Amino acid sequence: MKLYCHPLSGHAHRARLFLSLLSIEHEEAFVDLAAAAHKTPEYLKLNSFGQIPVLVDGDIVIADSNAILVYLAKKAGAAQWLPEAPAQAAAVQRWLSVAAGQIAFGPGAARLITVFGAKFNADEVIARAHAVLKVIDAELANREWIADTGSAHPTIADIALYSYISSAPEGNVDLTAYANVNAWLARVEALSGFVPFQKTAAGLAA
Repeated sequence: MKLYCHPLSGHAHRARLFLSLLSIEHEEAFVDLAAAAHKTPEYLKLNSFGQIPVLVDGDIVIADSNAILVYLAKKAGAAQWLPEAPAQAAAVQRWLSVAAGQIAFGPGAARLITVFGAKFNADEVIARAHAVLKVIDAELANREWIADTGSAHPTIADIALYSYISSAPEGNVDLTAYANVNAWLARVEALSGFVPFQKTAAGLAA
């Protein structure tokens, strides 16, 4: 397998983290975002949206970080990470949608301002970040992992949420008030095979 990625991309980190947690050997291909390598004709053949990451597994090309998580869980037969039962699978999918929505446009967007110079309204995206973090903190009050599957094992929902929540302070999003979120971050980081998301001296982490 080959993963096209960038060390400062939380979307790419999701894929890197899950590959490591599953102990799947793979090659990593650095995509130079500053040089717009993700917009070249060659790269656009892999992902027509010009985004990272992309996973290439033989003749199979998987674009989108959450799709990669699903593919890897299914290929590995890792039902503990992505349950087969309809209600449990739906519980995981709920949080994959949150990762692609409120997390991307909350803490993810806040970090894009400080790390990449994105032209978002900082007050707006930081407020959005705190809104979703309050919900997640409440959800984690009575269970260890975010998807309510009735299992003591994490799922790909935890992997999808981790990167941008853990790096939220880089976007001036203070995590101090979220005790349950911080305990959950520590649980993810204690998993065998965990690989950290590269830190950036930005925002509250400067």
